[in-house]
Amino acid sequence: MPGTIAIVGRPNVGKSALFNRLAGRRIAIVHDQAGVTRDRVATQAEWRGQPFTLVDTGGIGLVPGEKSEDIIATATVDQVNVAIEAADAIIFVVNIQDGIAPLDREVAQHLRQSGKPTLLAVNKADHARVEADAVEFAELGFGQMFPVSALHDRGTSSLITAALEHLPRDEPSATAETLSPTLNLAIVGRPNVGKSSIINALTESDRVIVSDIPGTTRDAVDVPFTIETDGREQHCLLIDTAGMRKKRRVKDSLEYFSVTRTTDAIKRSDITVLVMEAELGIVEQDKKIADLITKNHRACIVVINKWDLASAAVKEARQQEMDRRNRKDRSRDDREKRLIFLGDFGQWVQEQLFFLDYAPVIFTSAKDGFQLDRLLEAIRFVSDQWQQEVPTPLLNRTLQDAIALRQPPNKAGKRFKLYYATQTSNAP
Repeated sequence: MPGTIAIVGRPNVGKSALFNRLAGRRIAIVHDQAGVTRDRVATQAEWRGQPFTLVDTGGIGLVPGEKSEDIIATATVDQVNVAIEAADAIIFVVNIQDGIAPLDREVAQHLRQSGKPTLLAVNKADHARVEADAVEFAELGFGQMFPVSALHDRGTSSLITAALEHLPRDEPSATAETLSPTLNLAIVGRPNVGKSSIINALTESDRVIVSDIPGTTRDAVDVPFTIETDGREQHCLLIDTAGMRKKRRVKDSLEYFSVTRTTDAIKRSDITVLVMEAELGIVEQDKKIADLITKNHRACIVVINKWDLASAAVKEARQQEMDRRNRKDRSRDDREKRLIFLGDFGQWVQEQLFFLDYAPVIFTSAKDGFQLDRLLEAIRFVSDQWQQEVPTPLLNRTLQDAIALRQPPNKAGKRFKLYYATQTSNAP
């Protein structure tokens, strides 16, 4: 396993900008607003042939041990503490333009207590004239201090070289040829439908922050996960995404960047899991997200979450229908079919999303774990279908039968003639 480097610090010191610079691509959202990053955002990176895991964290806005009524701020600090615990080395980021803030001293004390190797990155040293001001931060008591500029890529090479010296040098346990391919699963949907809760329920952890506040998730967060069914292992990457609202409701640049990350997650996914809420049913925005999935030609699974909120009403309706049938009551118009069984609801969902009727429909509750095992089975089933290879003879017979059933139009008096067809690849 490659070593792990965590980037920590108080809010708005440039952690995400440094994370993107060291990763070599734009992954975390960078914005002038403080507190943009909330979850742990991890990526696999490489520097001069040495692989490692780089983790971006939310800003520590609370003194260690401080209680806050802001559940998101508290959960963010909890995520940072998990990242510190799992890291082999830590890059502590401060802002040279602000000088030493009281919260910097608290974070420094917290990192010293962790006992992890810590490198001090004095960020926003955009030109040589201000690098001398970095001496002030020696007061924080870290031996290795690096003036850097994530914006202009100054000093980052020496920083990452020094950080890698603290990582384990274990030989890889498996080569790229022996490792099974990773299946990318993007979890998408409207805000507050339970996407993060599903990921936490599947991984049996608090990997991503969950709250009743819509828009809690901002970045696209990659969570490694392994599915084991019938003795087979499938390595997956669950991608938690920000909720997608209607375009006219996206009024600030931060939400725009979040939605853009969600769209990118759909494009890089193998299977997209579309999550909807049981109580509200299927609304216009759900159909627009489904349309985005079909336009990107992604395999799909439809999940109706929060079934625990609707199950009581469904049970009551089912009991009423059974009582009516036992009484042989014909007063109700039977031409209007009542939805009382999961199969009926699933058929109704596929009728509403007729352009996505190939996608399995799973009813779940992340809160009590209802049918999460069915979701895992659906992932394995769709993955097998997505990677299926159609034999050439079967493909040619099918096309010949189709042409025999309906002849294609002639062009310039010449009939269309099919010579040969074969499947050149799978998993499009």
